[in-house]
Amino acid sequence: MNTPTSPLKSRHITMIGLGGAIGAGLFVGSSSSISQAGPAVIFSFLATSILVFLVMRMLGEMVIAKPGRGSFVEYIRAGNGDKAAFVSGWLYWFFWVSVVGSEAISGAVIMDAWVPIPIWILAILIVSFLFIINMGAVHIFGEVEFWLSSIKVLSIILFIIVCSGYLLVKLFYHSTSNLTVSANFEIFPMGFSAAIAAIPSALFTMLGAELGTVAAGESDAPQQEIARVTRGIGIRISIFYLASLLLILLIVPWQSIKSGYSPFVSTLEIIGIPGTSFIMNCVVLAAILSCLNSSMYITSRVLHELSSKGDAPQILMAQSRYGTPTAALVFSAIFGIIIAFSSIISPNIMFSFIINCSGGVVLIVYGMIAIAHFYLRNERKKPKNNYFLINFGVVIAIFFVFLVMMFSDEQRLIAISSIGTAILFLLIAMARKIIWCKN
Repeated sequence: MNTPTSPLKSRHITMIGLGGAIGAGLFVGSSSSISQAGPAVIFSFLATSILVFLVMRMLGEMVIAKPGRGSFVEYIRAGNGDKAAFVSGWLYWFFWVSVVGSEAISGAVIMDAWVPIPIWILAILIVSFLFIINMGAVHIFGEVEFWLSSIKVLSIILFIIVCSGYLLVKLFYHSTSNLTVSANFEIFPMGFSAAIAAIPSALFTMLGAELGTVAAGESDAPQQEIARVTRGIGIRISIFYLASLLLILLIVPWQSIKSGYSPFVSTLEIIGIPGTSFIMNCVVLAAILSCLNSSMYITSRVLHELSSKGDAPQILMAQSRYGTPTAALVFSAIFGIIIAFSSIISPNIMFSFIINCSGGVVLIVYGMIAIAHFYLRNERKKPKNNYFLINFGVVIAIFFVFLVMMFSDEQRLIAISSIGTAILFLLIAMARKIIWCKN
C-alpha cells in the first residue's frame, strides 16, 4: 500500500484499538452474559480478558522481532505458511464485512425512532456516509473514529465515576441493606458451569482489539506504534469491562437484568439519572457508528493486503491518490449492504446463516496467531518452555470455547457454521495451490 499522505497519529491508533473492542456488545450485549451467569460473569470476562491480552502480546512480540511485514495476516503467513494466511485473511474479512451489515441495521433501528424513514434506506445512508469518510485520506477516518470512540470511552469513565459515587453515598450515609452486594451477591448462583458457558458470549463482545495493530501500519512509526498498542490495549479494555460490570452487579440485582436490555440503563435508572434511555441510545448509536467505521476500514485494508499477495483479485489493489484502497473499500461496502438487505428480505434464513458462519471465525484467527508466534519464536532460537505453555494454553482455550459452544443450544450452530466456513476457505486455498502447480 502506498504511504498515506496524512498518516494516523498515536491518539487515533489508541482510540481505534479501544473502539474496536468496546462497542454495543458491552453496553447491550453484556446483558446476555449477566442473565446467563449472574455475578459469575466477572469470572467469564476475566478469563476472556486474559485471552485477549495474551493474543495482543504475541502480536506485539512478532512485530518487534520482524518489523515492517504488514498486518497480523502477514505474521500468520511468516509463521504458518501461505494457506494459513489466505484462510485467516478471508475469515477476518468475512467476519468484519458481516459486522458492517448487521451493525448498519442495528443503527437504522435506533435512528428509526427519531427519523421517519424506512429502515433499509437508513441502513444504506449510514453505510454510504461512512463509506465517504473512508474514501478520503486515512487521517479523516482516524479523526472521525477518534471522536466516536471518545464518546464510548468517556461514557464508561463517567459511568464508573457516577456508580462509584452512588455506592460511596450509600455506604457512608445510608443503610447498606439495600445494596445488591449485601442482599443477593453470590459468586456462582447458577453454578460454575454457567460461568464457563458465558465465556463465548463474553469473548464475542471483546473482539476487535487487534484493529489498532492494522491501523498502526499507516502511522509515521508503525513498529513503535504497534508495540505500544499491543502492550497497553489489553489491560485498558479489561479495566473498562471488569470495572463497569462489577459496578452494575453491585447496584442492580442480577436477576432483574434481561437479555437484550442494556444493564447500563438499568443501573442509571436505579441511581435516578433522568433520561437514561435516550442517553444510552445515543451512546449505543455512537458505538455502532464507530464499529461500522472501523469495520469498513479493516475490511478494505485486509482485502487490499490479500490482493497484493495474490490471495485476492488484483483489481482490488487499486488505490486513490491518498493511498486509500478504493477498490477493496467499494467491494466491502457492497457486500456489507447485501448482508444488511438479507436481514430485511430473509432474516431467519439468509441473514442468520451469514451471521452464524461468521460468528466464531475470529477465534480461529486468534488460534493461528498463537501458532505463528510459537513457530516464529522457534526460528529465533529463543527460550521456549514458558512460551510454549502460553501458546499451547491459548490454543487449548480457543478449542475449549468451541467445545462449550457445542453444548449450548444457542451457540452450537454458530460453532459448527464457523468451523465449516474455515474448512471451506482452507479447501479453496488448497484448490488454488493445486491449480497453480498444474499451470
